[in-house]
Amino acid sequence: MTILPVTLAVAAAAAVLNIWLSIRIGALRTRLGISVGDGGSEALQRRMRAQLNYVENTAFVLVLIAAIELAGKGSWWLAYVGAAYFIGRLAHGFGMDGGRLQAGRLVGTLTTMLTQLGLAVVAVLVVMGVM
Repeated sequence: MTILPVTLAVAAAAAVLNIWLSIRIGALRTRLGISVGDGGSEALQRRMRAQLNYVENTAFVLVLIAAIELAGKGSWWLAYVGAAYFIGRLAHGFGMDGGRLQAGRLVGTLTTMLTQLGLAVVAVLVVMGVM
């Protein structure tokens, strides 16, 4: 049986962060009295979009981390990549609210893109036998 400790840890962190994003949406829905849809609320649209963007990108990161780890090329560095990704995603979640934390959106976007690009490059290098 193959155990993928980094993949498991990153998947667990991904689930927790998704729950946090969901709770933020639910809290705003309650405050605004909007049960279904966005009710035309820009704030709710932003939070909903932050979660959807998270889900869209996290799947790729998880697959790449799992594939690299399954190929036997993951080590301590892969856990740091996962941690950096989630720090960026936290910043993005707060940044999507706008206001004084708006810069977090850019930080999260860049972190997400660089994480995916870096993992994709590693995956290609593994396939080519360079790594």
